[in-house]
Amino acid sequence: MKSIIIAILACILIYVSAIDDKCLSCICKIESNCQPLGCKWDVNSNSCGYYQLKKAYWLDCGSPGGGWETCSANKACADGCVRKYMTRYAKKCVGSRTPTCQDFARIHNGGPTGCTKAATVGYWNKVNACYKSG
Repeated sequence: MKSIIIAILACILIYVSAIDDKCLSCICKIESNCQPLGCKWDVNSNSCGYYQLKKAYWLDCGSPGGGWETCSANKACADGCVRKYMTRYAKKCVGSRTPTCQDFARIHNGGPTGCTKAATVGYWNKVNACYKSG
């Protein structure tokens, strides 16, 4: 019985921390106009693909898809990587409240504690404009 309760709580935590499709789509649009861009130098390292993923981000999402650049250029793999990254870090960033698209966007832009960094507000404003537009 105890293991069933733990499994249910784990599922609830994953559900509560999940980024919604609209937010994910807006992040993709802001990063690359949702195109599989090649790698380019950005803030001390290369960023690649649909979400302009850095190698450290890809490692943090579990290193899926046979390689960082390969996964970044594959929409399904990149989507999954971002979702796993958000599941891993959103609750750590926001504490006991339910994460919002703002939290997810700022974590994507600023790393595991990005939701608390002033430097990520401008990025959120871009994502929010997309999010509000439908």
